[in-house]
Amino acid sequence: MLTLFYSPGACSLAPHVVLEWIGQPYEAKRVKTGSEELKAVNPAGAVPVLRDETGWVLTQAGAILHYLARRFPEAGLDAPADPKAQAELDRWSSFMTGDLHPAFFPLFMPNRYTTATDEAALAAVREAGMGLVRKRLALMDAHLADRPYLLGEARTIVDAYAFPMLRWAIGKLPEKLEPFPQVQALHDRIAADAAVRKVLAAEGLG
Repeated sequence: MLTLFYSPGACSLAPHVVLEWIGQPYEAKRVKTGSEELKAVNPAGAVPVLRDETGWVLTQAGAILHYLARRFPEAGLDAPADPKAQAELDRWSSFMTGDLHPAFFPLFMPNRYTTATDEAALAAVREAGMGLVRKRLALMDAHLADRPYLLGEARTIVDAYAFPMLRWAIGKLPEKLEPFPQVQALHDRIAADAAVRKVLAAEGLG
Protein backbone atom coordinates (compact mmCIF):
# COMPACT_ATOMS: atom_id res chain seq x y z
CA MET A 1 0.00 0.00 0.00
CA LEU A 2 1.21 3.50 -0.80
CA THR A 3 1.72 5.83 2.15
CA LEU A 4 1.45 9.61 1.86
CA PHE A 5 2.95 11.82 4.57
CA TYR A 6 1.07 15.11 4.61
CA SER A 7 0.46 18.27 6.57
CA PRO A 8 -3.09 19.69 6.47
CA GLY A 9 -3.61 22.30 3.78
CA ALA A 10 -0.01 22.18 2.54
CA CYS A 11 0.93 21.36 -1.05
CA SER A 12 0.67 17.71 0.01
CA LEU A 13 -3.07 18.22 -0.42
CA ALA A 14 -2.51 17.76 -4.17
CA PRO A 15 -1.22 14.17 -4.07
CA HIS A 16 -3.77 13.41 -1.35
CA VAL A 17 -6.52 14.41 -3.80
CA VAL A 18 -4.92 12.45 -6.63
CA LEU A 19 -4.65 9.32 -4.51
CA GLU A 20 -8.34 9.58 -3.78
CA TRP A 21 -9.14 10.15 -7.48
CA ILE A 22 -7.14 7.04 -8.36
CA GLY A 23 -9.31 4.95 -6.07
CA GLN A 24 -6.67 2.44 -4.95
CA PRO A 25 -5.96 1.69 -1.27
CA TYR A 26 -3.47 4.03 0.40
CA GLU A 27 -2.55 5.29 3.84
CA ALA A 28 -2.37 9.00 4.67
CA LYS A 29 -0.18 9.87 7.67
CA ARG A 30 -0.44 13.34 9.15
CA VAL A 31 2.94 14.73 10.20
CA LYS A 32 4.31 18.01 11.41
CA THR A 33 6.67 19.84 9.09
CA GLY A 34 10.23 19.58 10.38
CA SER A 35 9.37 16.85 12.89
CA GLU A 36 11.70 13.96 13.59
CA GLU A 37 9.03 11.56 12.33
CA LEU A 38 9.03 13.34 8.98
CA LYS A 39 12.81 13.68 8.82
CA ALA A 40 13.04 9.91 9.19
CA VAL A 41 11.54 9.57 5.70
CA ASN A 42 12.62 12.92 4.25
CA PRO A 43 15.72 14.53 5.80
CA ALA A 44 14.54 17.90 4.45
CA GLY A 45 11.61 17.71 6.86
CA ALA A 46 9.11 18.75 4.19
CA VAL A 47 5.88 17.30 2.81
CA PRO A 48 4.70 15.66 0.69
CA VAL A 49 6.46 12.31 0.92
CA LEU A 50 5.24 9.17 -0.81
CA ARG A 51 6.47 5.72 0.25
CA ASP A 52 5.64 2.68 -1.84
CA GLU A 53 5.17 -0.95 -0.90
CA THR A 54 8.89 -1.71 -1.19
CA GLY A 55 9.95 1.16 1.08
CA TRP A 56 11.07 3.38 -1.82
CA VAL A 57 10.56 7.04 -0.94
CA LEU A 58 9.72 9.88 -3.31
CA THR A 59 9.62 13.57 -2.39
CA GLN A 60 8.59 16.78 -4.19
CA ALA A 61 4.93 17.34 -5.07
CA GLY A 62 5.45 17.53 -8.82
CA ALA A 63 7.46 14.31 -8.96
CA ILE A 64 4.90 12.47 -6.82
CA LEU A 65 2.02 13.63 -9.00
CA HIS A 66 3.77 12.58 -12.21
CA TYR A 67 4.59 9.18 -10.68
CA LEU A 68 1.00 8.58 -9.64
CA ALA A 69 -0.36 9.54 -13.06
CA ARG A 70 2.09 7.19 -14.78
CA ARG A 71 1.65 4.30 -12.35
CA PHE A 72 -2.14 4.42 -12.58
CA PRO A 73 -2.87 5.43 -16.19
CA GLU A 74 -6.39 3.99 -15.94
CA ALA A 75 -7.29 6.95 -13.69
CA GLY A 76 -6.91 9.28 -16.69
CA LEU A 77 -5.00 11.96 -14.79
CA ASP A 78 -2.06 12.24 -17.19
CA ALA A 79 -1.96 14.09 -20.49
CA PRO A 80 -2.56 12.08 -23.68
CA ALA A 81 0.48 10.24 -25.05
CA ASP A 82 1.30 13.03 -27.46
CA PRO A 83 4.50 15.11 -27.18
CA LYS A 84 2.71 18.44 -27.21
CA ALA A 85 0.07 17.37 -24.71
CA GLN A 86 2.74 15.94 -22.43
CA ALA A 87 4.72 19.17 -22.74
CA GLU A 88 1.65 21.18 -21.76
CA LEU A 89 1.24 19.10 -18.63
CA ASP A 90 4.93 19.54 -17.84
CA ARG A 91 4.61 23.28 -18.44
CA TRP A 92 1.79 23.70 -15.96
CA SER A 93 3.43 21.42 -13.44
CA SER A 94 6.57 23.57 -13.69
CA PHE A 95 4.41 26.68 -13.35
CA MET A 96 3.01 25.41 -10.07
CA THR A 97 6.44 24.43 -8.74
CA GLY A 98 8.46 27.37 -10.00
CA ASP A 99 6.05 30.30 -10.25
CA LEU A 100 2.83 30.03 -8.26
CA HIS A 101 4.05 28.14 -5.19
CA PRO A 102 7.12 30.37 -4.58
CA ALA A 103 4.97 33.48 -4.95
CA PHE A 104 3.35 32.58 -1.64
CA PHE A 105 6.64 32.30 0.27
CA PRO A 106 6.77 36.04 1.13
CA LEU A 107 3.25 35.75 2.56
CA PHE A 108 4.02 32.76 4.76
CA MET A 109 7.64 33.59 5.64
CA PRO A 110 8.29 37.33 5.09
CA ASN A 111 11.32 37.26 7.40
CA ARG A 112 13.18 35.26 4.73
CA TYR A 113 13.14 38.24 2.39
CA THR A 114 14.33 41.10 4.58
CA THR A 115 16.86 41.69 7.33
CA ALA A 116 14.46 44.14 8.97
CA THR A 117 12.34 42.90 11.85
CA ASP A 118 9.76 45.69 12.21
CA GLU A 119 6.19 45.00 11.22
CA ALA A 120 6.17 47.69 8.52
CA ALA A 121 9.02 45.97 6.67
CA LEU A 122 7.40 42.55 6.99
CA ALA A 123 4.10 43.97 5.79
CA ALA A 124 5.86 45.40 2.72
CA VAL A 125 7.28 41.95 1.93
CA ARG A 126 3.85 40.39 2.26
CA GLU A 127 2.37 43.04 -0.03
CA ALA A 128 5.03 42.32 -2.64
CA GLY A 129 4.19 38.62 -2.37
CA MET A 130 0.51 39.34 -2.96
CA GLY A 131 1.48 41.20 -6.10
CA LEU A 132 3.37 38.15 -7.35
CA VAL A 133 0.46 35.85 -6.57
CA ARG A 134 -1.94 38.13 -8.45
CA LYS A 135 0.28 38.11 -11.54
CA ARG A 136 0.42 34.32 -11.57
CA LEU A 137 -3.33 34.00 -11.06
CA ALA A 138 -3.95 36.44 -13.91
CA LEU A 139 -1.98 34.17 -16.24
CA MET A 140 -4.02 31.17 -15.14
CA ASP A 141 -7.27 33.07 -15.50
CA ALA A 142 -6.52 34.05 -19.11
CA HIS A 143 -5.53 30.48 -19.94
CA LEU A 144 -8.76 29.09 -18.45
CA ALA A 145 -11.00 31.44 -20.42
CA ASP A 146 -11.99 28.75 -22.93
CA ARG A 147 -11.44 25.52 -21.00
CA PRO A 148 -12.79 24.07 -17.72
CA TYR A 149 -9.46 22.54 -16.67
CA LEU A 150 -5.86 23.54 -17.25
CA LEU A 151 -5.36 21.00 -20.05
CA GLY A 152 -8.82 21.20 -21.52
CA GLU A 153 -11.98 19.21 -20.95
CA ALA A 154 -10.64 16.64 -18.50
CA ARG A 155 -9.03 17.06 -15.10
CA THR A 156 -5.41 16.03 -14.66
CA ILE A 157 -2.78 16.08 -11.95
CA VAL A 158 -2.03 19.76 -12.62
CA ASP A 159 -5.54 20.76 -11.56
CA ALA A 160 -5.00 18.92 -8.28
CA TYR A 161 -1.60 20.63 -8.01
CA ALA A 162 -3.23 24.03 -8.34
CA PHE A 163 -5.94 23.34 -5.77
CA PRO A 164 -4.04 23.90 -2.49
CA MET A 165 -2.55 27.12 -3.86
CA LEU A 166 -5.96 28.42 -4.85
CA ARG A 167 -7.07 27.74 -1.29
CA TRP A 168 -4.06 29.74 -0.06
CA ALA A 169 -5.04 32.63 -2.32
CA ILE A 170 -8.56 32.64 -0.89
CA GLY A 171 -7.06 32.75 2.60
CA LYS A 172 -4.32 35.30 1.96
CA LEU A 173 -5.59 37.79 -0.62
CA PRO A 174 -8.05 40.39 0.71
CA GLU A 175 -10.04 40.11 -2.51
CA LYS A 176 -9.76 36.31 -2.53
CA LEU A 177 -10.26 35.04 -6.11
CA GLU A 178 -12.88 37.59 -7.12
CA PRO A 179 -10.72 39.27 -9.83
CA PHE A 180 -10.06 35.86 -11.39
CA PRO A 181 -13.45 34.31 -12.24
CA GLN A 182 -12.04 31.45 -14.32
CA VAL A 183 -9.62 30.50 -11.54
CA GLN A 184 -12.49 30.72 -9.06
CA ALA A 185 -14.52 28.41 -11.29
CA LEU A 186 -11.65 25.90 -11.39
CA HIS A 187 -11.38 25.99 -7.61
CA ASP A 188 -15.11 25.50 -7.18
CA ARG A 189 -15.20 22.68 -9.72
CA ILE A 190 -12.50 20.78 -7.85
CA ALA A 191 -13.87 21.60 -4.40
CA ALA A 192 -17.30 20.25 -5.35
CA ASP A 193 -15.90 16.81 -6.19
CA ALA A 194 -16.97 14.15 -3.69
CA ALA A 195 -13.47 12.67 -3.43
CA VAL A 196 -11.99 16.09 -2.78
CA ARG A 197 -14.55 16.80 -0.06
CA LYS A 198 -13.57 13.49 1.52
CA VAL A 199 -9.89 14.49 1.54
CA LEU A 200 -10.65 17.96 2.94
CA ALA A 201 -12.64 16.38 5.76
CA ALA A 202 -9.85 13.89 6.45
CA GLU A 203 -7.35 16.74 6.73
CA GLY A 204 -9.68 18.69 9.01
CA LEU A 205 -10.15 21.49 6.49
CA GLY A 206 -13.93 21.43 6.30
